[in-house]
Amino acid sequence: MFTITNMIRNKLKLVRFYEKLISKERNSYKKALLIYEALYKEAIALGVINSKNILDGLEKDIKIAHTINGLP
Repeated sequence: MFTITNMIRNKLKLVRFYEKLISKERNSYKKALLIYEALYKEAIALGVINSKNILDGLEKDIKIAHTINGLP
């Protein structure tokens, strides 16, 4: 069976990559909110999400998050 742990071969290298990426971005809260809102509007325009299906799959996502983080 294929799992996410099979994809990550060097966890330390991945952590360093994300730390470097975060240190370069330095987005303000306002800019991050503008980016989020633009992505949200695009998703609505593409029909990916709407008010009827906004919570579809949430339980599945929570279960995946628990599994990835080693929670019961």
